[in-house]
Amino acid sequence: MTGVRVFRARWLLPIDGPPLDGGWVATRSGTVIEVGRGAAPGPADDLGDVALLPGLVNAHTHLELSGLAGRVRPADSMVAWIRAMLAERMAVPPASPANVAAMQAAVAEMQATGTVLVGDVSNSLASVPVLREAAFDAVVFHELIGFDAADPAAMVRDASSRAIAAEAEPPPDIRLSVVAHAPYSVAPALFTEIGRWPQTTPRSVHLAESAEEIEFLRSGTGPFRRLLRELGAWTPAWTPPGCDPVEYMKRVGYLSPGMLAVHGVHLTDDCLARLGEAEAVLVTCPRSNEWVGAGIPRLSHFYAAGVPVAIGTDSLASAPTLNLFDELAEIRRIAPDVSAASLLESATRIGAEALGFGRAYGTIAPGKRARFVAVAVPPGTADVEEYLVAGVPATAVRPVSG
Repeated sequence: MTGVRVFRARWLLPIDGPPLDGGWVATRSGTVIEVGRGAAPGPADDLGDVALLPGLVNAHTHLELSGLAGRVRPADSMVAWIRAMLAERMAVPPASPANVAAMQAAVAEMQATGTVLVGDVSNSLASVPVLREAAFDAVVFHELIGFDAADPAAMVRDASSRAIAAEAEPPPDIRLSVVAHAPYSVAPALFTEIGRWPQTTPRSVHLAESAEEIEFLRSGTGPFRRLLRELGAWTPAWTPPGCDPVEYMKRVGYLSPGMLAVHGVHLTDDCLARLGEAEAVLVTCPRSNEWVGAGIPRLSHFYAAGVPVAIGTDSLASAPTLNLFDELAEIRRIAPDVSAASLLESATRIGAEALGFGRAYGTIAPGKRARFVAVAVPPGTADVEEYLVAGVPATAVRPVSG
């Protein structure tokens, strides 16, 4: 077949089906055209003792915090970590040469360890040219912060104009979305204004990340109120809603199908059920949650609730790497009862669909982009899926493109 490339692997994991022992995938012009096992259609590139799976999806990170790697120590509480992060961030502006170089290195790390698509949260849009330079497909969430926002409509209008301008640049496929940061940093009217703004890309929000956030919404007291006063952002016009974070998102008009609820460490089972009813997606970043003092996410409950779960790494200010295999290993440690197949699906198909790229990424199937990751697997491995989530060394991982 003219122009066709065939890759054979010891294991092929299409994700939408069981692993194929001795599987192969045929591609043409960067697109998958056929998948099978046994005899391949013509000469094949034998990749050897590897597991070949679709490229991974990092559904939540903050590239513009890459310059803070090693500068913000783990904390005992979310608010303590935020104070330390803000102090360090003043010394590393997002578009500074040092931070641009750090973002470039962070992108290179993600690509080298098999990530092909990223959901990046940016306040400045400084990451967009870095992603373009690296030919890295992405959704960039242009995040707004403003607890005392005086003119929410103007904020959203201006942010949307910046997003439209950034999205209009040439390929790769980078899509922009205007989003809100979190309940403790965004005014109710600003949430509502963002929620009513027409968008074709998903929205994200940091939700139920810490116990301090839950307290703040319930009573308007605690560390977040004190932090807002310190920052000069507190407004006496705000009235605590007296409810949980999911209900709050519903009241301000932000909860919608496809919304990415990031972190969710302190979501109750009832909250998880209501997220599922709203057709939202939960994005978990457990290494970051532990680093910032937010706690350990209830991962087994996330999966048992039936809410789609995607995986992110958060930033290098709150995690040692942006390697999704490292994140998978931590998830496996926390939730040994969740199947390895479910975890791999979270890192591929669910992440791709959550970011609106389900037609291009997430599985190895005809019509999908031929962007794979090959992981060396020791001979005699009986359960390849379990091996892949149990702690794969970065040296065993390499990207493969057809």
